[in-house]
Amino acid sequence: MTDFVGRRRELKELREDIARTGLDTLSGRKAKAPRARVLLVAGRPGSGRTALAEAFVREVADQYPDGVLRTRLVAPGGETVATERALRGLLAGLGRRTPPGAGEDELSSVLRSALQERRAIILIDDAADPHQVDALLPDTPECLVVVTAEGPLTGIPDVRPCTLGGLDTVSAVAMLARRIGDTRITADPRAAEALAEACGGQPAALELVGGWLAARPKAAVADVAKQLHDTPAGAGGPLGRAFRLVYDSLPQPAQRTLRLLPLAPAGLVDSHTASALAGCSVAAAQSTLDDFAGLGLLRHAPDGLFLLPGCLAPMLQALLETKERPAEVQLARARMLERTVRLLHSCRAMAAAGGDDLDADLQELLDGLPRALRFPDRRAAAVWLDTRLPALSAAAALAVADGELDTLARRLVAALVRALADHRGTTEAAPELYGLHRLVLDVAERRGLHREQAAALLNLADLDAETGRTQEALERYRAALDAGRAANDPYATGRAMESVGGAYQELADWHRASDWFGRALAQALSRGERADEARLYGRLGNVHTYAGRYGDALRSWRAAAAGYRKLADVPGQAKALSEMARVQEYAGRPEESLHTCREAVELARRAGDQRLQAALQVRLADTLDRLGDPAAARLHRSAADRLLGDDPAACEIRSGSD
Repeated sequence: MTDFVGRRRELKELREDIARTGLDTLSGRKAKAPRARVLLVAGRPGSGRTALAEAFVREVADQYPDGVLRTRLVAPGGETVATERALRGLLAGLGRRTPPGAGEDELSSVLRSALQERRAIILIDDAADPHQVDALLPDTPECLVVVTAEGPLTGIPDVRPCTLGGLDTVSAVAMLARRIGDTRITADPRAAEALAEACGGQPAALELVGGWLAARPKAAVADVAKQLHDTPAGAGGPLGRAFRLVYDSLPQPAQRTLRLLPLAPAGLVDSHTASALAGCSVAAAQSTLDDFAGLGLLRHAPDGLFLLPGCLAPMLQALLETKERPAEVQLARARMLERTVRLLHSCRAMAAAGGDDLDADLQELLDGLPRALRFPDRRAAAVWLDTRLPALSAAAALAVADGELDTLARRLVAALVRALADHRGTTEAAPELYGLHRLVLDVAERRGLHREQAAALLNLADLDAETGRTQEALERYRAALDAGRAANDPYATGRAMESVGGAYQELADWHRASDWFGRALAQALSRGERADEARLYGRLGNVHTYAGRYGDALRSWRAAAAGYRKLADVPGQAKALSEMARVQEYAGRPEESLHTCREAVELARRAGDQRLQAALQVRLADTLDRLGDPAAARLHRSAADRLLGDDPAACEIRSGSD
């Protein structure tokens, strides 16, 4: 609804309820030590419960200086939003990053901690499950929670319900007047009152009828009131009758487009989505969507998006099921997902130097796209990705759940993963990537695709490892190893064995770590994979060093240095020698350490790696200090300063195990 009218009594009750002690809905007694004040706006879909909640929040917002956080728990299509996603959205609104893969309990705890010292409002729209609401409630009475739902939230303490019926006649007529102007209302006020009564005072019905009248300036209010009054009572109540009035007035192509809109993920529609669903041009789809918004069938959202009202979704879904053949519905969904994949490819291409410096594959991909699917620049592509992300994530989840579109689902997920990583970087995009990799795993497990299963498990385990959930990562790496073996995929098995070793290293289990690195090394040696050999020798050397097995460590680092030499990887050889020098020093052989470190410095100089050279100069200086030659040590430190300045962080040597 574009304007809010009426509900003065309800607004007054809600304001008064803030200061009252609520009731525990289980016992009927006054709630003790409420976590937060909880106000419930209850009403049937189309009753204006969200509009009332928003109007109330605007009125009291100045009492809550830490702002308003919003979340929706049911998508317009009727799908329940995962509690984890709702929690992440609220935490994002507070500027709090959340670890990928974190569960509901952890995220709920983070949210409550973040709100502990704040005075904020949380607006929870369209709640269906009290347990889901409970996970979002702060532990402080200084916060206010406003919930909209169809019925009571039994089990939530301190709920203060405000149940909505229809608008009073004066307010309903005022709402019509805002849509169609005062002239027709003034000309026949009794007809306007009759029309408001035929709509049951229901804001959504009034919005539809008002939109229909606004598009027909010569239509008489009395005629519409009579038409609605004469419609059979079994047509879905006032809202159903109003919807039928608008729907029947549409041309057949527009009717079909409207019927297909429930297929739009998360109820978010733009011209590309509508174009793909209906099989029409983007321009024609945009014009149709604008018309729908004018009629109240859609609501405008930022950045060219439209939102399908949840109260209309069941009626549209019923029309979709009765008017469209299943094969046509599947084809429309496939067209929409294919369009989404192509837009993601275009979005990803724009991430490379603003679209001006693309590699050959991306350039070829971009050249194959029609102009309508191209973004003008990187920023436009990034905005599209950010604003469409809820719909893109929902599209991926729906495609996976469908089961008949697995190939397309895998392409969509892969394209979304790459676009997110290229635009945001893997660290920032990690929470979204985690969910997408889980979707890939679902498809792979369902279809017995062992190679894809191994890849998804490795990706998930990497994210677990990066956020400190080492035990969870270890379990997934082992599962990836099993899947890699089932697929007879040497890359996946080698990667999994090395990662298992890395997890044990993180757990300081040096024996198991060296065992698994040894297994991965044996496979690399059998396949002649020289780069992997050199790296794995380094990882073994690192573990032996941690375990105090300096003889084994030196043998491993010598093998690593030799491997890098054969590969003509001079920086790698220099780093391996620097690690050898470190182990030699630990083993009480400072003269050998000094010799090895000087050799590493010369290699770094030949490679032109000033950062590595400076770090090695600092290591030389430390060794010379321990050998009792401070003058030579000062010379090497001065050399490091000349190379990179006196920033000690610039002189850190990264271990060959990284």
